[in-house]
Amino acid sequence: MAVHAHPDDESSKGAATYAYYRSLGADVMVLSCTGGERGSILNEAMAGHAMAERDLAGLRRREMQAAQRHLGVQHRWLGYEDSGMNDDGQVPANSFAAVPLDVSAEPVVRVIREFRPHVLITYDENGGYPHPDHIRCHDVSMEAYRAAADPARYPDAGAAWQIDKLYFDRIFNLERVDAMFLELSVTEPESPLLEPLGEAREWMKNYPKLATTHVPVGDFLEARDAALRSHASQVSPGSSFFFWPNDLIRQAWPYEDFQLVQSKVDTEMPESDLFAGVRDNS
Repeated sequence: MAVHAHPDDESSKGAATYAYYRSLGADVMVLSCTGGERGSILNEAMAGHAMAERDLAGLRRREMQAAQRHLGVQHRWLGYEDSGMNDDGQVPANSFAAVPLDVSAEPVVRVIREFRPHVLITYDENGGYPHPDHIRCHDVSMEAYRAAADPARYPDAGAAWQIDKLYFDRIFNLERVDAMFLELSVTEPESPLLEPLGEAREWMKNYPKLATTHVPVGDFLEARDAALRSHASQVSPGSSFFFWPNDLIRQAWPYEDFQLVQSKVDTEMPESDLFAGVRDNS
């Protein structure tokens, strides 16, 4: 089960992993904490689109439905209102980041106890980037992870369930950028992609290497891209999400990466399977 702040986050942060595990027969649940109502239209081609202008929330629900079909996952809306990202750091009243944690964690606990996942994926304490909803998504996920296993908490939300493994998303990392740069330097030394990749290596050079788990997703990059393109209001055809050609990714770093932060089962590092240890004990 993966918990995300907005529709489109599931497609940019783990979509190939979800498609991979669906191909193996695993059940995959994606939770969207908010509807992305306060987002902007980030695709110039959507300018003047009637629904984008008058009902962005409704459009983003349709986009999420399309992405869900491409990935083959189950999906739930938690129903909270997008908090936006204001320069002053303030969030609107009753938006997701303003709702008390014990209130916003309850529906996540309810889904955990119903779906009974072995693995939970969320963001780190910085939210991946400092959007109030991403940070709150981390807080809510951690609180629900703990509370779902405690029968004394939220007793009306179903029978207690202990999740075996908890991961943070670490898909954008220096190891990946290094691998792309080195592969391209050898195979296409005149490629125009080398300059921006080199710049990315420089500003990421002090990033800590936190990923513990590298999921092989090379055969599912097109499913990821189809899901991303479904979110047309947020993802343009020229988006940086499509910066690296899929053939290069398959050759250099055909993985999506995660950090195991809590585990109730034994496993060995590095992992190539989010369910490592879980299957051995089943």
